[in-house]
Amino acid sequence: MFKDLVALTKPGIIRLNLFAAFGGFWVASRWDFDWADWSRLIWMLVGSTLTMASSCVFNNYLDRDFDTKMARTQNRALPMGRLNPAFVLGYAIVLGAAGILTLFLAVNVLCGWLGLLGMFVYVVVYTLWLKRNSTWSTSVGGVSGAMPPVIGYCAVTGRVDEGAWILFALLFFWQPPHFWSLAIRRVEEYRSAGYPVLPVVKGILRTKIQMVPYIALLLVASILLYTYHYVGVVFLILSIVVLALWLLHALSGFRTSNTEKWAKTDFLFSVNYLMIMFIAMILDTNGV
Repeated sequence: MFKDLVALTKPGIIRLNLFAAFGGFWVASRWDFDWADWSRLIWMLVGSTLTMASSCVFNNYLDRDFDTKMARTQNRALPMGRLNPAFVLGYAIVLGAAGILTLFLAVNVLCGWLGLLGMFVYVVVYTLWLKRNSTWSTSVGGVSGAMPPVIGYCAVTGRVDEGAWILFALLFFWQPPHFWSLAIRRVEEYRSAGYPVLPVVKGILRTKIQMVPYIALLLVASILLYTYHYVGVVFLILSIVVLALWLLHALSGFRTSNTEKWAKTDFLFSVNYLMIMFIAMILDTNGV
């Protein structure tokens, strides 16, 4: 049971987003830490973890009927009947209340509202509404996925300024090409389950075309982070190189004879890009 409770929170997603939250905090603090900052960092990570875990549990609860239709998800605890839905709903509520209260009381009010906004978009707008009805689910749902670095940043600054918006843009523009590469690989599963994702509704070619501007906009956001003096030239050069490689790989999808292999590589590219960029962001903040 414990293993299932942990799996409901989607630990892989939480780990990646916590790293982004830490990066946002570090960029805002610019390595200038005292004991109060370390305490705020820890509480921000705790609150963010609980809030994201709650959102993911709500997602599992609300998607339990659809999860039975996909090979990737049909072995989860709810579709298999290993956990009671009412218990899982209570689990989600408790995690969410603990997370939001932590952000409000132990970090600051702004981070609390940002956490609530992220939860609302992910649970209500994305999971309950758009995911079942529109191809816009991926793009609009990106609002919630872009919150972690903003919460980390605002835990330090207490305000939403250009730095917060640029960090938001980095995660927002990253998510659609990241998800669509997975959706292309699993297109028949999504079709069978009835999810109107872009490759199902508009086709794989249209999806490949739509991935390109998002990757290009990521480059713009990276340059702006340097332009506004949040990071140094090492981050700028690395981001240009990595994004150029990702963009070239995305463009190679138009002539590939093995779309599934291409999509798998593109998905790995997107995951590694995010990790590399936030490591570079953290390490190169000191030189600003």
